[in-house]
Amino acid sequence: MIRRKLPIGIQNLREIRVNNHYYVDKSGIAVDLIEQGKYYFLSRPRRFGKSLFVDTLKELFEGNAALFQGLAAEQRWDWSVRYPVLKISFGAGVIRDRAQLDQRLADWLRSASKAHDFTCTARDTADGFAELIQYLCEHSGLPVVILVDEYDKPILDRIDQPELAVDIREGLKDFYSVIKDSDAYIKFAFLTGVSKFSKVSIFSGLNNLEDITLDARYSAICGYTDHDVDRVFAPELAGLDRAQIRAWYNGYNWLGESVYNPFDILLLFRNRQFRPYWFETGTPTFLVKLLTERRQFTPDLERLMAPETLLSTFDVGNIPTEAILFQAGYLTVDQVRYIPGRMELTLRYPNLEVKASLNDSLLQALSGNPSVPARQISRLYDVLTANDLPALRQLFQAFYAGIPYEWYTNNPIAQYEGYYASVFYSHFAALGLDTTVEDSTNQGRIDLTLRFNGRVYLFEFKVVEREAEGKAMAQIKANRYADKYRARGEPIHLIGVEFSRAERNIVGFDVESADEVT
Repeated sequence: MIRRKLPIGIQNLREIRVNNHYYVDKSGIAVDLIEQGKYYFLSRPRRFGKSLFVDTLKELFEGNAALFQGLAAEQRWDWSVRYPVLKISFGAGVIRDRAQLDQRLADWLRSASKAHDFTCTARDTADGFAELIQYLCEHSGLPVVILVDEYDKPILDRIDQPELAVDIREGLKDFYSVIKDSDAYIKFAFLTGVSKFSKVSIFSGLNNLEDITLDARYSAICGYTDHDVDRVFAPELAGLDRAQIRAWYNGYNWLGESVYNPFDILLLFRNRQFRPYWFETGTPTFLVKLLTERRQFTPDLERLMAPETLLSTFDVGNIPTEAILFQAGYLTVDQVRYIPGRMELTLRYPNLEVKASLNDSLLQALSGNPSVPARQISRLYDVLTANDLPALRQLFQAFYAGIPYEWYTNNPIAQYEGYYASVFYSHFAALGLDTTVEDSTNQGRIDLTLRFNGRVYLFEFKVVEREAEGKAMAQIKANRYADKYRARGEPIHLIGVEFSRAERNIVGFDVESADEVT
């Protein structure tokens, strides 16, 4: 097997094909889109290959046949026709305010006009954009192709400053509305981004766009499938655990075939180590702040349910938790339920990378000290490996003791076991351990089940006033929660944990072996 260059960070098709890099062929999907429609919008998380797909469309419409030799599009495309293409990208840099956005758009219009030997007479950038589209169509005799990459990045760069974000949004809305108004001169338009802002804002001027984000036919339009990894990257797999690759990085799903984030896979093949490569490229500061401000019950992140309409849009100042987690790539589709007039989606973490890294970030925010969770999680692994349950109690007591008083003040869930249970859960999740929240049995639901190192740990959480009451362990026994796992033949540990409202810490930590419970 011949090894090729890894296209790490390369977002243009020409460089990949000319310089003999690995390439996962998406040209057939590009032709499908062109044959089936005219206006499209695609949302995918950052670093997912959107820019490369946009560039593939550009090279296709410009008729650069040499780049497609041996690819799916080669025999399906009329290479004698070369369409005029206008490509806009907001991927580079950060736009600070509306004035800088206006300058960026003006600079782009000036550059595009010069490239096509066009002299713009309009004073307004949007009007100039419309003039350029009409000129290119009339000058070439062919309709124009419009490609916009990372259309929403200027807004997302200022999403934590709502007034600035709204101002930037309105500027983009005026500019993008030209696409709809220029329909007679356009062959094809394709916009990508991370988020889809609601129709009352940007998309009110682009209501003719077909949103293919949750279209099963295009679930693998960006990213690598299992087949791609096994076939295209076969020379890179030697010495790596294939099942571990799948558990760590596969799992992103948009109602069709699941995919890997390309950035993760390429860096894994280069470095030969399993690390959260994608997560580390953009620490979700805004997201973690949002989740902590909303006192998110972290175990729920594995089982959130939302209608498609909630996931597909949001707007500045009105961001549903489910929508931002899904669109940013921290949750993905698990199950789909169709009921009259609507589609409901159950969400989950896509893989171990996201589950472990996001919960690690949440613990850092909770403790107020980024170094504390790192020590805790490392110690937790050693404690579980040794099956040292008294040390497990000490570890969590120390963590709760370090949580700032402010976290308990006016916190609606701090009076319930869910608040304390979320800390337990996020510790285990940050290690990427096998956990089940509200694990169903024929007698009830176990608050948290942990399977690790050939052992099963069943946790029940209760909140008491001040002193331990033994209610948590009593419930585990009364409901015979261990029965569900006896057939596995593994040691089962029953752990009843009680938290004191007054002490804001663990006051009861009862441990028994299931073998002792009849």
